[in-house]
Amino acid sequence: MDPNTLAWSVLLLPLLVAAAILLGLKRWSGLSSLLSTGSALLCLVFCILLATGGDAAVETKTYPWIDLGQALELGIGFQVDGLSRGMMLIVASIGFLVHLFSLGYMKEDKGKSRYFAGLSLFLFSMTGIVLADNFAMMFIFWELVGVSSYLLIGHWYDKASAADAAKKAFLVNRIGDFGFMAGILLVWILTGSIYFDEIARAVGGVGNAQLLNIAVLCVFCGAIGKSAQVPLHVWLPDAMEGPTPVSALIHAATMVAAGVFMLARVSFLVDAAEFAAHAIAWIGAITALLAALMALQQNDIKRILAYSTLSQLGYMVMAQGVGHAGSDAGMFHLYTHAFFKALLFLGSGAVIYACHHEQDIWKMGGLRRKLPITFWTFALGTAALIAVPFTSGFWSKEAILETALHEKMTGPYVLAIIVAFLTPFYMTRLVIVAFFGKARTKDADHAHEVGPVMWIPLVLLAFLSVFSAYSFVSGPLLARGHADFHHLVEHFGLTAILSLTGLVVGVGAAVHFYKGRDKDPISIPLFRDKFKVDEFYLGLVRVFQDALARGLDFADRFFVDPIVARFPAMTALAAGSVFRVFNSGNVQTYAFLFGVAVVAVIFYLLS
Repeated sequence: MDPNTLAWSVLLLPLLVAAAILLGLKRWSGLSSLLSTGSALLCLVFCILLATGGDAAVETKTYPWIDLGQALELGIGFQVDGLSRGMMLIVASIGFLVHLFSLGYMKEDKGKSRYFAGLSLFLFSMTGIVLADNFAMMFIFWELVGVSSYLLIGHWYDKASAADAAKKAFLVNRIGDFGFMAGILLVWILTGSIYFDEIARAVGGVGNAQLLNIAVLCVFCGAIGKSAQVPLHVWLPDAMEGPTPVSALIHAATMVAAGVFMLARVSFLVDAAEFAAHAIAWIGAITALLAALMALQQNDIKRILAYSTLSQLGYMVMAQGVGHAGSDAGMFHLYTHAFFKALLFLGSGAVIYACHHEQDIWKMGGLRRKLPITFWTFALGTAALIAVPFTSGFWSKEAILETALHEKMTGPYVLAIIVAFLTPFYMTRLVIVAFFGKARTKDADHAHEVGPVMWIPLVLLAFLSVFSAYSFVSGPLLARGHADFHHLVEHFGLTAILSLTGLVVGVGAAVHFYKGRDKDPISIPLFRDKFKVDEFYLGLVRVFQDALARGLDFADRFFVDPIVARFPAMTALAAGSVFRVFNSGNVQTYAFLFGVAVVAVIFYLLS
């Protein structure tokens, strides 16, 4: 099949399956789950054909949708290039493995059909973002991803915390999306187009550099929301309230990756806006550091991984702002991170499942012997995340750091090096506390290995976590294939030395502090309370809510009541007083008024 047909198939198949499940197959949960999983497998096959079926040359085909003449023309178009092919392959592969894992994890769930319909809708939405050749189409699917994530995070809607987490994710992302929409309008005003290829040709001729920087920063607001960057990062840890496979899908290949992918797609805009690029790099680096510090004091296994996702997303976003090779380095890390983060989340799901849904790592222990397959695959995923040499995470993280150093982004580079020490520390802490020592609870003591339908995806992801980087470096699916990027990958120097030093020190420190411990010897309330950002936002909302309430009360008392209630009443009373004079019951008065009326009519007619 030609690329256009394959792209349409990958896009529409999950949508058709989701519609079929919700409209007709919902009552047959077994059939629904198999149909959804089968469609995910078929999409993966199509994506493999698309990725290996030729070179990475751009192939764009647009179908008219809305035509307002010269004012605006919108179309539904696909941009099938190296960037979209690579991202589609990631989305499809992680999506299929999450489907496969969910067959075991969600087999007893009452909302199984609804869950798999949500997964299919999610894949449809994310594929639309990846294939879009213009801002309008991307924004539509961008919002659909938000709706899909709302449904999946709130899957267990009867649990208050899950319902609240879904609403929080939805509302926080709307803040970023408002900025994204404003940025799209500004880009359209500056370049006269919303199509990526036309914008790329026109951006060099934009004379107003200040307005261009504002436009890029507004577009970046969308990435701040979707990719959970400071200050809109607060929704992502709470998204752990959804089923664990959903966490793997959101944190690995879909929602949080959308912001980074969008920045890579419009990297020509970022390159043209120097101030905005520096701001993007700094926000990414700050997010990476703050998230790593918060992860140090978390005890929920999924929340530790959630903050590690925030930190790694910070790396990716930082890369998008550090130069033309940075975009490729950021996407490189996105690709490798998708595999090992999906592995870690699905591995945590296996641990939670085996421990009867216990998520506190201090109530586990000794799982290394109880869950050997889960342990070794989880260990490989951890090795990739902390950038052990020759794992995929090592190559991609070093590419980002080396690019930052090469482009003289000293501040973000220093923050990123600090994170390179913190990541091995908190991940080694997780592994030691959860998997080593003795079982601390009956649930941990009675844990047993999960079934093949759950551990097979772990084994496949473990393999990809180690070796996926090699195929990327040797024959990368890049946006532009920069020679500078390949040069940086092949020549690591100071960065590698600093990173390896951080790795050794971080792992060693974690072993020293946590080996054989039954409780956390380190207590840093500020990190545990996530710098109290949620409390600050809650207080801010209350201040505005109280101010709004007082303002509305004032308006109600002094404007609404007098105008809506008191003025009509007073008017009615005055009119009544006047008409009471004429309604005296005196016949002479009535005769006089009648005579006056007759005279007035005659006078009017004669005049």
